[in-house]
Formats: sequence, structure tokens, C-alpha cells
Amino acid sequence: MGSSQHSDIHQPLLQPYPQSLSPQPSDKNLHGSDGQLEAILSDTDLPFLRRLGQASWVESKLLYHLAAPAVAVYMINYVMSMSTQIFSGHLGNLELAAASLGNTGIQIFAYGLMLGMGSAVETLCGQAYGAQKYEMLGVYMQRSGVLLSLTGVLLTIIYIFSKPILILLGESPEIASAAAIFVYGLIPQIFAYALNFPIQKFLQAQSIVAPSAYISTATLALHLLLSWIAVYKIGLGLLGASLVLSLSWWLIVVAQFVYIVKSERCKYTWVGFSSQAFSGLREFFKLSVASAVMLCLETWYFQILVLLAGLLENPELALDSLSICMSVSGWVFMISVGFNAAASVRVSNELGAGNPKSASFSVKMVTIVSVVISVILAIAVLLLRNVISYAFTGGERVAEAVSDLCPLLALTILLNGVQPVLSGVAVGCGWQSFVAYVNVGCYYVIGVPLGSLLGFFFNFGAKGIWIGMIGGTVLQTLILLWVTFRTDWNKEVQEAKKRMEKWESNKEELLKE
Repeated sequence: MGSSQHSDIHQPLLQPYPQSLSPQPSDKNLHGSDGQLEAILSDTDLPFLRRLGQASWVESKLLYHLAAPAVAVYMINYVMSMSTQIFSGHLGNLELAAASLGNTGIQIFAYGLMLGMGSAVETLCGQAYGAQKYEMLGVYMQRSGVLLSLTGVLLTIIYIFSKPILILLGESPEIASAAAIFVYGLIPQIFAYALNFPIQKFLQAQSIVAPSAYISTATLALHLLLSWIAVYKIGLGLLGASLVLSLSWWLIVVAQFVYIVKSERCKYTWVGFSSQAFSGLREFFKLSVASAVMLCLETWYFQILVLLAGLLENPELALDSLSICMSVSGWVFMISVGFNAAASVRVSNELGAGNPKSASFSVKMVTIVSVVISVILAIAVLLLRNVISYAFTGGERVAEAVSDLCPLLALTILLNGVQPVLSGVAVGCGWQSFVAYVNVGCYYVIGVPLGSLLGFFFNFGAKGIWIGMIGGTVLQTLILLWVTFRTDWNKEVQEAKKRMEKWESNKEELLKE
């Protein structure tokens, strides 16, 4: 499929910047391949295998420097939330249930929504950076921060009324009350999300990922210490645990922003606060909503699997075994998310720089590397299928149920080696609206009904629900594969170039005024 179906996804407004702030030629693509990969791939004098080897080496280095720190960042953020849940769990069973409900029921909704809306910055910043329109990155980051902060105000209302919402959903008043206390402490975290994700994507677009990993690592150590003090020494309980989590996220935001302001690597992409952040919000909102829908539909998909399992005849065993499998899948998925970020950055940078061969080659390389890692992890899961549950619980019945589900877990891990990468490619190209439609059809028109049919009507239980939902994922992955590998990358480059030219035209007109 060519680019024509995706060409009008976003046409952001450019505001004027002083010409003196434009980067000099010597500053081009400081952290990318700088045209080296495109030159290698275009050199027909080199034998094919030699050309392939050199290109693979260049791309592998770029992927490693992008994906490895990104995986570390997402892993550490995941551990931070889990550690808060563990600290809460040691207060008692009620507190554990409340923290789990607050984390998975309320907080993950806000996380998915904010991360999804923030991914709009990946498309715009990535292509602008590749096209050397460096001054626009800071504007896009600020616009996204404004938009996500306004969304945060709406999310705050949900947090405030979390108790009646949870009771309405069938939770006991006691657990709902305790969960509400935990959720109240997470309100500041909403606005940390609103600033963190645009900042994170702003840095990723420039292939600056390692500093975020270092900051997250240091914050995790401080988070564990502060949680211990707040929960056990001061006795602040659930509220203290969640407030410390909010504080930790704010520390990450502040530290990353200080890095942006002080670092020489961002001297052209960050030139200070601008009133332009409040303009062009309508266009930005459209792409942000498409991004949020795309990601949230994926995030919520397997949460529905757990919810459906709770309606089975033996829900306790089904939920215990599924929750263990989903925990393992969640950890492995953090690796896939790192490759998702790498794919998005590489594709958007190369398209913006006008390198179609590099963009196409990057897609193939990141997909192959991700699949190889997923195959290794899937084999490990199958080899450990009889003992994997004992890391979570000592129950033999649960161990048997988990062992029975491990082939499906392995298949899910394999799919996660492909699907998130293709989603990253979609973000890099700006195809969020298209992928959102695909997700609705594959996940919710096919996957969920098929899973419900197999699980309840044909009495296959949790396994049937999971098989049906894997069917939806397989179909979605096949469609994205077909679209991605039939894409005319020369046309995608032209579309990115048109956007750059329009921004430059708008800039000149506004400067004349």
C-alpha cells in the first residue's frame, strides 16, 4: 500500500522562529546515520552481500543505541509501579487488593491514554528532526504538554470519583474505599505523565535515550528508599505509597527537562518556551486522539481477556493462571516496547531526511532482530512451563493451569516480536488513524467475540478466550505486515517532504507579517 491513504493524517501549523536559531550545516543529524546507510544501500558497485553486511552493521549499532536504553526505561518504570504495589501489599491483604485495583484498574487507563496521545510527538518530532527542522521539536513538545495537561484535568475528575466508579463496577465498598485513597495520591502523577511523555518522545526523536535510562535508574533507587520511609517509618500507608510514586515521576520529569535545557545536544531543538505552543492545537489534537485510540485499543485488549476470565465457572483458578501468564507477558512486552520506540525513531528520521532505502531497511532489520529475541524467549517459556508459576505462587493446581497455558503464552510472545514493531513503524509514518481502524476490526469485531464464543459457548474456558483473542492479534499483525512491506517508501519520503515544505512556507509568510 502506498502513502496516499495516509498523506493527510496531519498538517501541523508552523510558527516563526528567528533565522539565527537555525542550525548550521555541520550540525546535521548529529545522532543519526547522517546519510551513511543510504549511501551504502545505494552503492551498486559493491557486491550485494558486502552491501548487506555493511548496512546491517550500521543499522545494528543505531538500533542498539536506541532500543537498549528504551527497554531499560520502560522496565524501570514498570518496576517502580510494581514496587509500590509490593510495599502496599505488605500492609495487608486489603491494601494489596486496593493498590492492585488502583494500579491496574485506574492508573493504567491514564498511562495508556497519555502515552498514546504523547506518541503523536514521535511522528512530528521524528520527521522534523530528520528534515533538519530542529527548531520545531521544542514547539511540538510544548504543544503536546499543553494538550496532555488539559486531558489530565479531565482524568483528575475520574480519579476524584474513583470510589463510586469502582462500586458501580461491582467492587466491594471496603476495597473501593481503600483503592480510592491510593488513587488520590496518584493525581499528581497524571500531570507528570502529561509532561513526561512529550519530553521522552522529544529526546527519542533525536536518538537521545541513554540519559532517560540513567535518570530512571537513579529515581528507582530513591523511590524504593522513600517508599520504605513513607509506608513503614512514617506510617502514611496507602496514601504515602501512591504519593511517593507520584513524586518519583515528577523527579524523572524535572531531571529530563534540566538535561534538555543544559545539554549541548539539545541546543538547536530547545530554544525556550514559546506562545506558539498554544497554536495549532486542533491539528495536534486530531493526531493525538488517533495515537491514543491506536495504543489504548492495544493496551486494553488483553485486559479484557482477564475480565472475561473472571466470568468463568471457576474464576479463581482461571484468574490466577492468567494473571501469572500476563505478568510474564508484560515483562517480555517491555522489550517489544523498546523496539517499538526504535522503529518509530528510525523510520521517522529517515523519512524526514529523504532516505527511502534506509527507512525500508530499518523496518526489516528491527523486525528481524525483535523476532529472533522473541523466538528465544518463547522457547525459554516452553522449557520452563512446569516451574514458571512457582515464582509467583506455590499452588500445584495453578502450576498445572499455567503449564497448560504456556503454549499460548509462547505464541503471544512471538506475536509481540512483530506487532509492536509494526505499530512503531506506523507511528513513524503517521499512520495512527489507519491502525486504529485496523485494531477496532481485528481486536473488537473479531478477537473478543471469537474468544467469548470459544470460552463460554464451546466451554474451552480461559484457553478458549485466549485462543480467540490471539486470532484477532494474528489478523492485525498480518494486515500490518502486508501494508508495511508493500509501502512505497519513495512516496512516503515525498509526503514527509511536502509537510516540511509547507512548514517552511508558513514560517516565511508569518515572518513577513
